[in-house]
Amino acid sequence: MKVNRSQAPGYQIPDQITLTPPEYRTLSNGIPVYFMPSPNILAVKIEVIFPVQYTEAVLNKPLLPFFMLHMILEGTKDLKSDALDDFFDFHGSEAEVVSGYERQGLSLLTTQKHLTAVLPVFRTLFTAATFPEKSLVKKKSQKKLSIGIQKEQTSARANQLIRSGLFGKDHPFGHQATENDVDAINREDLIDYYKNGFLSSPQLFVTGNLSDMELQAVAESFDNLPLIAEKMDFFPISPVTQSRQIEHKPEALQSSIRIGKWMVPLSHPDYLALSVFNTLLGGYFGSRLIKNIREEKGYTYGINSFLGSLNGSNYWMVAADVKGGYGEEVIQEVYKEIQRLKQEPVPEEEIEIIRNYLAGNLLANFSSPFDLMSHFQQVHFQGLDFSFYTRQLDFIRKFEEKDLVEKADKYFGLEGMQEVITGMV
Repeated sequence: MKVNRSQAPGYQIPDQITLTPPEYRTLSNGIPVYFMPSPNILAVKIEVIFPVQYTEAVLNKPLLPFFMLHMILEGTKDLKSDALDDFFDFHGSEAEVVSGYERQGLSLLTTQKHLTAVLPVFRTLFTAATFPEKSLVKKKSQKKLSIGIQKEQTSARANQLIRSGLFGKDHPFGHQATENDVDAINREDLIDYYKNGFLSSPQLFVTGNLSDMELQAVAESFDNLPLIAEKMDFFPISPVTQSRQIEHKPEALQSSIRIGKWMVPLSHPDYLALSVFNTLLGGYFGSRLIKNIREEKGYTYGINSFLGSLNGSNYWMVAADVKGGYGEEVIQEVYKEIQRLKQEPVPEEEIEIIRNYLAGNLLANFSSPFDLMSHFQQVHFQGLDFSFYTRQLDFIRKFEEKDLVEKADKYFGLEGMQEVITGMV
């Protein structure tokens, strides 16, 4: 059969997606383990993830989890920092911190060949870190420099301000780190938090082509981890009203804008429609915001909107760095595009482009076992499983324009909208 290469092959969205969840087991100390086999791949990844413990000590010294975590790799009782680095390099391995507002931990990327040699050393990071004073002084100096630089960067400042607008300045997630927060940290704080605030409620995620014996070795490395009682405090998000924060920087050549609003979590039945609406508005390079603000008006090189998650809730946000002095115009154009999508029919051709883009993007997320584990974590930490992606593909295949408009009318009003402009105003 002769192939006509002048025509693109036909494209059809699959009817369903079949994802095999990780194997589940529990260690003797109660740690849940999720294992994703990776046949024919020699790399092994181990992630040990803990919830950040917002104890009284952390509330008084907000940078305590950050410094504790980033100091763990500065040496153990058996290996100083340089020797630790050399050990992992020699075995073709890499140990890294996992750092965020909600979760923290350590990850190990190694090979099946070197797993048994590297695993015991990786395990010592959880109980034998030494937190050398000399390294802490250097880390504190670097953090102060970073804070100073971020104060001058319009984009970094806009991120800080929108976060404080959404959560409130008194919420741990809305706190803006200062040089005083850095000065407040000392070695004794780190050791105390390491022993009494770190090893609580971990979860273990393992990806690799491991035999039962190798998987058992991983389990044995952590089933005697000396866990502590969970001390997590819950910080409710205060209701927010529409507000605007403006920070003028006379020396800036651009303006950074952020628009944000609380939305619904992944588990909410309206989430999938909101996700598609967001993509149409500003979630891909052919979006309405790109066409208007980048291509037609030339205010920015790039603008995007997205749905993110913190504290178990989802928020919607628009982010852009624009020509100096055009922040107000860009914000108003964003609102105009939202109204257009609510009031004017979306061409069927544009709907099909979005449908195909979203389906292709979703399916591309599962090209390897490591991708599978990453996307399992995304839903797992919100109390969901792989069935979320099955529902997502089904919605992408079947949604109609009215489904999007209905949810846009419901959620995209100005109430609770947060606006930020930093830079040239």
